[in-house]
Amino acid sequence: MLKEQGFVRVGTIVPKLRVSDTEFNCNEIIKQIEIANNSKIQIAVFPELCITGYTCQDLFEQDILLEESEKALNKILKYINNLEIICIIGMPIKSENQLFNTAVVIQKGKILGIVPKTFIPNYGEFYEKRWFASSKNANQKEINILGQIVPFGIDLLFKDKKDKEICFGVEICEDLWAVEPPSNKLALLGANIIFNLSASNEVIGKKEYRRDLVKMQSAKTISGYVYCSSGVNESTSDVVFSGESMIFENGSCLTNNERFNFESNIIFTEIDTKRLANDRRKNISFMGNPIDLQYRKIEIEVPDNIEDLTREYSKTPFVPEDKKKINEICEEILNIQSYGLAKRLLHTNINKTVIGISGGLDSTLAFLVIVKAYDILNIPKENIIAITMPGFGTTSRTHNNAVKLVKQYGATIKEIDITKSSLQHFEDIGHDKNEKDVTYENAQARERTKILMDVANKKNGLVIGTGDLSELALRMVYI
Repeated sequence: MLKEQGFVRVGTIVPKLRVSDTEFNCNEIIKQIEIANNSKIQIAVFPELCITGYTCQDLFEQDILLEESEKALNKILKYINNLEIICIIGMPIKSENQLFNTAVVIQKGKILGIVPKTFIPNYGEFYEKRWFASSKNANQKEINILGQIVPFGIDLLFKDKKDKEICFGVEICEDLWAVEPPSNKLALLGANIIFNLSASNEVIGKKEYRRDLVKMQSAKTISGYVYCSSGVNESTSDVVFSGESMIFENGSCLTNNERFNFESNIIFTEIDTKRLANDRRKNISFMGNPIDLQYRKIEIEVPDNIEDLTREYSKTPFVPEDKKKINEICEEILNIQSYGLAKRLLHTNINKTVIGISGGLDSTLAFLVIVKAYDILNIPKENIIAITMPGFGTTSRTHNNAVKLVKQYGATIKEIDITKSSLQHFEDIGHDKNEKDVTYENAQARERTKILMDVANKKNGLVIGTGDLSELALRMVYI
């Protein structure tokens, strides 16, 4: 099973909805949970206030709506009594003469925890403070609902019993848009998956901003961020909703849905929690002691039932598919390397460089970096000393390419054949020249390095070399 490798299959569900019709909404939620469970989704999130609908407005002040909402929750709990899937459902909940906009986390017929919304929007087209209190006004850490005593608050971390690196937290819609989202603290305390139940309306330009917000929060918290918003079946008296859903992992979009759909829709993929944990360990600035609160850890049992991945990993993860983007990145790489070399030349007060040129990708890139650095500093190109060093495996094609390249830019070209010196070296160390092993290959590389160093000493220049991975990276670009 893939859970032991750190994979968690998460999903978003935007159900068909009728505003204030809790019975219809309940039945549709149950129907979608069944589909999600059959798809082996381990944790599924629904939109904000999905049991009642987000746009009930003053109906939230009616006891009958709140009572029917609890009945719907009870029916859902009975349905999932024998299911392992964890569901996060949005609904209004009364507590201490206050009404809270909450996310209810449920599994196997039990309510694991309830997270109230913290930042209540009351500007523009939003009037939530008319009906809902902020989590900051909550005085109870537990509430009694449907005969269960349930943890209540924003200080809840849901952590798997077996794999402690699988941990999630919850925030609701506007919480993400705040200067300091609750997910910041949740992530610092161990949550590597954040679920957001949202009701984000559509205006021109908001889609891009919202997507960037989710992307950056996922990257900043080094987490999987699972975002699910209310759909077009909400009331359109003041606003229109699109039902946008998206799943990001450390700033990369894994999947997203088609917006504006009157039918229920589900998306899902796997979050790689071990990869996230590794990224967090490498980022030493990530951890700290940022809070005074003691967060409560709720033990959960994430199902261990997925055997295959639905997400795809790119064969060339560092190379964009967009050719225009590739050109931009290559230009940026060239600038970074060229200005780095230019700074080194200025610092050492040296204006000559020595490079081995073979006609291959690796040395060609290094040569072009030198050329651009010389352009930046207005140094004559003849101060670039490019040396071809043909040996046992050199072909006329690569040799001719190297010579043409150097002459094209007006650099100085030299040729030093290493065949004799390599043969002498084989004789000195007692190596059979016909045995083409690692000694045979590396002896030629060392001969070339020695020549470059000696010429650099003689000419008072810098040797410009390449790293072990540079040629591999170049080949990935050209695949």
